[in-house]
Amino acid sequence: MHRSLASGTLVLLVAGCSLLPGAVNTALDGEWRLQAGTSQGAAIPIAAGHPITLKIDGTQVGGSAACNSYGGKLEIDGTTIKVSELIQTEMACADAGVMASEAAYLGALSEVTTAARDGDSLVMSGPQVELRFTLVPPVPNADLVGTAWVLESLISGEVVSSVTDDPATLQLNADGTLAASTGCRDVTGHYTIAGTTVQVTLDPYDMIACADPLGAQDTQVLAVIGAADGFTVIIQGESLTLAAGEKGLGYRVGASGS
Repeated sequence: MHRSLASGTLVLLVAGCSLLPGAVNTALDGEWRLQAGTSQGAAIPIAAGHPITLKIDGTQVGGSAACNSYGGKLEIDGTTIKVSELIQTEMACADAGVMASEAAYLGALSEVTTAARDGDSLVMSGPQVELRFTLVPPVPNADLVGTAWVLESLISGEVVSSVTDDPATLQLNADGTLAASTGCRDVTGHYTIAGTTVQVTLDPYDMIACADPLGAQDTQVLAVIGAADGFTVIIQGESLTLAAGEKGLGYRVGASGS
């Protein structure tokens, strides 16, 4: 479930950069972490272990507000940026301090009217409001080949579900061989790569069905990895997504590859 947040209007003031109506401006793009902030003369509390982030990507904004995730859209008109369609998840954190941090930050964000970037620093301010961020360095993309990947999620269309506690892994070796686990069986094979598409030929394996709850996971892993037309790959930092039609698998870097 989501709930709407009050939208605010942001005015961008960046030296040497101009905003054109309808243009996608990238001057503020990146993931930012809140270091300090004030609202109505009071400091915005930042709870240990619950960072507040702001990710800007063209016309999209989002991040973590200490407890919940939030997101929205940016509309640029001249030097004015309007934050609209801002929503957040509705998870209630047990720590009252975390919820207070979130409320203070989101309240301040909706009051921001100017923004200025100086290298890896970003300051957003408005009437009796100031938010100071530092840039979060992007994580270098991991290598597809030679990395040990651990399954984190199953993807069906727009639905993402978590996996069982039984580890499922994937590794593409430099010699063109593949080793994978579905959580209940191990499979091997050979692969070829063409652009962002990987084609796998699996070696013969035991066809006995796995018992639930691993059965569905086993079926989907085998269907994606062994897809007749191959699967596409997207790597973002330490995350790997495989997609074959409407089905997909989400992995994260595990132990060092061999």
